[in-house]
Amino acid sequence: MSDHSEEAWTSALTTMLEDLEEKQYKKMLECLDKIPRSKRYDTPKEQMPAIIIQAYGLPGSISTIHDVMAKLPRNDPKMQNLLRPHVDKLRQEQEKDEQEKKRKREEEEDGVLTDQRKSCQPDNERGAPWKKSIRDLKSSTILEREGFVGKVVQKSGLRSYQNKDKARKCFFYLAVVDETASVKVKVYGKDRYDELKEENSYLFSRSLIKEEDVIMVTTLSKVSQTRAVDVPEELEMEATRLIYPEGTVYSIEEAKISADKTKVSVGGTVTEIDPVGKTKVNYKRQKVKTQSFHLEDETGSIRIVMWDEGSVGECRGLSVGDVVKLANMKTHKYYEDVSLNSTASTRIIKVKGVGVQNERIEILGIKKATKKETQLEADMKQQLHTFVVATRLLAKTVGFKLTGDFKGSLLDKLPFSADAEIRGNEIIKITAASKM
Repeated sequence: MSDHSEEAWTSALTTMLEDLEEKQYKKMLECLDKIPRSKRYDTPKEQMPAIIIQAYGLPGSISTIHDVMAKLPRNDPKMQNLLRPHVDKLRQEQEKDEQEKKRKREEEEDGVLTDQRKSCQPDNERGAPWKKSIRDLKSSTILEREGFVGKVVQKSGLRSYQNKDKARKCFFYLAVVDETASVKVKVYGKDRYDELKEENSYLFSRSLIKEEDVIMVTTLSKVSQTRAVDVPEELEMEATRLIYPEGTVYSIEEAKISADKTKVSVGGTVTEIDPVGKTKVNYKRQKVKTQSFHLEDETGSIRIVMWDEGSVGECRGLSVGDVVKLANMKTHKYYEDVSLNSTASTRIIKVKGVGVQNERIEILGIKKATKKETQLEADMKQQLHTFVVATRLLAKTVGFKLTGDFKGSLLDKLPFSADAEIRGNEIIKITAASKM
């Protein structure tokens, strides 16, 4: 970047700051988090250009101011005429540096690429300079015209935020990987949540923004599905830790003696799963979806409570007997009782699944019965479990019609044994073990 004039950029930046209204200038200062707060607000405006360049460096300050002006927004001709020459020059210097890096890599490889590398080679190395590998993209600072192709290996739940007009908007994270590196991608817009799926590959382009090590895909960006990207296994494993980095792994005994609200990760075997329910949350003034299950390891057992739609969704497909790892839980203490609550970054990782189970159960009680489903208390392998079964299926098994007092009639039949096909805590097939 030595051929980029610091003097010319300082002059342009000074003029740009002078043209900002007081409210815009204060908003800009809020974005400059690399500069200590006292220095940001105590430094006179005319001295601020030097402070910004010192904190971010010459190329970093150009990139940062470019992003800040888009947020204010100050995309008017007057501001852009001052900013654009420096942005364009910086981009040219970066492309020149990237071409030099590419040339050196090719020399190190003796100019020979395997057929697989040829099929995966980014298009920018075959005459499309806008298309970058993730490795090169991570070293860039201006991404307005760049694009990249990558495989989605993980997707977070849908999250929300308030924009400057206090309107509720949605975003989510993707962990994306190609043959060179992995990157965390933040995608704005609820519409894209169902569109972008794990294990598929996509082309991301236009109006991309980079903040720290995260690529922002805005509502103006283009996303299209493309052919599968073949990625190294070690990079794919690395990508799975981008969205849900694993905290310290505790035994259940250690988790139970930890301080309240300690962030922990635990592992063990699922021994019981409760049906999905709703719990009142005072600060939200409404009920939210919850699901509980019990986890056991060699040191003890503990109740796990998953909160909200996204976390409850992590339990989908979970079965008694599954060996799992729970990343990013929080301890919750209520008098002597200790449980683990889910957080926004909780992830259930199945280590060993049992899938669908065929078991003999003894139905002992009824927790709840509606026309749609019935919750049963049953003994399975000398342990008490709660199962959910479609009421019509249960009625057919016991030979009852769905009329009158179904629950009362069923209680008269208890206890009785049945052979059940169980997935998670749901009975999907059931047959009475003997004639009733």
